Amino acid sequence: MAQSMAQSQDTRRWWALAALGVGVLTLGFDITIMNVALPTIATDLSAGTDALQWMVNAYVLVLAGLMLACGALGDRYGRKRLIQAGLLVFALASAVAAWADSAGVLIAARALMGVGGAVLMPIAFAVVAVLFAPHERGRAVSVLVMGVGAGIPLGPIIGGYLLEHFWWGSIFLINVPLAALALVAIALLLPESRDPAPPRPDVPGGLLSTAGLVALVYGLIEAPGRGWGDPLVLAALAVGAALLAVFVRWELRTPEPMIDLRLFRRAQFLWGSLAGVLVTFGLLGLLFALPQYLQLVRGYDALGTGLRLLPLIGGLIVGAPMGEKLAARAGYRLPVAVGLLVVAGGLAVGAATETDSGYGFVAAWLAVVGLGIGMSLSPAMEAVLGALPPERSGSGTAITMTLRQAGGALGVAVLGSLLAQGYTDRLALSSDLPGPAAEAARDSVAGALAVAERMNLPTLAGSAKDAYVHGMGLVLLTTAAIALLSAALTAAFLRGRPAEHAEAPAERSAV
Repeated sequence: MAQSMAQSQDTRRWWALAALGVGVLTLGFDITIMNVALPTIATDLSAGTDALQWMVNAYVLVLAGLMLACGALGDRYGRKRLIQAGLLVFALASAVAAWADSAGVLIAARALMGVGGAVLMPIAFAVVAVLFAPHERGRAVSVLVMGVGAGIPLGPIIGGYLLEHFWWGSIFLINVPLAALALVAIALLLPESRDPAPPRPDVPGGLLSTAGLVALVYGLIEAPGRGWGDPLVLAALAVGAALLAVFVRWELRTPEPMIDLRLFRRAQFLWGSLAGVLVTFGLLGLLFALPQYLQLVRGYDALGTGLRLLPLIGGLIVGAPMGEKLAARAGYRLPVAVGLLVVAGGLAVGAATETDSGYGFVAAWLAVVGLGIGMSLSPAMEAVLGALPPERSGSGTAITMTLRQAGGALGVAVLGSLLAQGYTDRLALSSDLPGPAAEAARDSVAGALAVAERMNLPTLAGSAKDAYVHGMGLVLLTTAAIALLSAALTAAFLRGRPAEHAEAPAERSAV
């Protein structure tokens, strides 16, 4: 009887994890799914460039800004309760976005989706620390890492398919049944857990962290378009940095902080978090540059582009369990460092991509990069969870998830600027090209190709494609160098290994 009950409880935990995996999968592909729908939305809602940018960025901005506060709320008020609230908000906001009749309504709905994501993302990973014993945690983390990681490149695939068969609102409406399924499964399968002795609410800390992160990420989002020297960008970055500095000072001095920043004194937490940040930096930088290469240089449509990103997902799915097994045998350092080396190698090879490179070459290095990401990201996240006391798993996980979102925004901003500079430096323009046409060509490869087609200038089209590939090569070489440096730092400083046998934390902290 006791053995049967234990097996039933074990099955319930893994089914609950599967439900969480569905939830974080939708969060992953909602980061990128908007990109393929923007031209259609621009026409149907009469939206300008600024509005289109905010349809994409409102989600990321709110997601990054609220994660720290939401992770702490989960520890205090109950993780199951907060996950359910996050899924409900996400589903309702998705339904509003699907039937939005103006750009303003859609931007507001995307921001509300970010609120739901900010609740769900850190607490989903925190539940793993509470629900699974240390010797099972690696496998459980791999499931969620694969969900989030696979969701990001899946966005263009799902979006492209839905746009070919339905109206643009379907890219949001698909979230509703997935969130409803996860809600029902979590209600039935997931036990409640919280910090048994939570600190008093840290209102100043919550306000400072949210305002600081929103200002910082806003500056990073605006930098590629406005330029790093733009007064608004500089002001946003300065205000964000100042507010976060005050936040850190407050958290270290207040007797009951929202976030225990002393966690960074633990090498396992610090270097596991940093590895996750740098992997996300490279992944989102890659996914910023490569789809434009596939669509604009190679000529694939949105769905075809998304499908050609599948080797990245395949590598991730293979690499995540490999990293888990290596961590169990040799500790966290080996799979994270080796995975980052594999990422660096794949990106360095990718930098050799030319305008006429065959897709087989691109697919091969994409699969290698995905393999390395899977190998490194799962054990890095497991190392973070292993360094946290179960009662503070929500706030602790929120720290590293917030850093990853900020790192991703920084990756797109810095690497996007590098790509634009590399493209502009290599682009060859005829001296007799009219001023407005020359400006459009310098602005982007898409603009250059439109000018070339309109004015029948095949030489300009060829130059623009070569220039873009040059800029993409600079991006890939830069991310390869960062991954290589990350591997060296991880090999030198990351400590810890999974526990072989331990009681399931849920039995100790679930209430």
